[in-house]
Amino acid sequence: MTWTIAGTLTVLPAAEHPELLAEPVAKAITDLDATRIGVAEIDPELADTAAFCEHYGSSLSASANCVVVLGKRGGEERLAACLVLATTRADVNGVLRKLLDVRKASFAPMDRAVEQSGMAYGGITPVGLPADWPLYIDAAVAAAPELVIGSGIRGSKLFVPGDLLAALPTAQVVDGLAR
Repeated sequence: MTWTIAGTLTVLPAAEHPELLAEPVAKAITDLDATRIGVAEIDPELADTAAFCEHYGSSLSASANCVVVLGKRGGEERLAACLVLATTRADVNGVLRKLLDVRKASFAPMDRAVEQSGMAYGGITPVGLPADWPLYIDAAVAAAPELVIGSGIRGSKLFVPGDLLAALPTAQVVDGLAR
């Protein structure tokens, strides 16, 4: 697959480069159409979206960020992930709070998100998340022909089409998830 959003990066088939992926991501890719997933090695210091896009010439509007959200209700905690375009923000206290059916929702503490996802902070991605986590994907992400997302580590990025992400086992496409 040719990736028009890769900027100066060389994109390789992700299934052939598990060393560039967090373990849960490498495992999850085996269950997906691997011909539609690319990976590119990057400088880990440039993993944050804005720095990545600026340095490698990739469009911010073609990048999506995955955030882990923690909601609480009646002493019960609920973790979920959401994926929104980098040019938007997830509506955590509106849409996500209602989807999780919790009184309060906020970004999960970094150490908990890292420990429970098995991925590095700044590299958490929807591919390979725990099977019991709901994954909420903004409709604009699902409709994107190609996106740059995390790979589970800070030293690479995945290149994927939005419809592949929308088809992940726990994914639910949500209109208005992002503002």
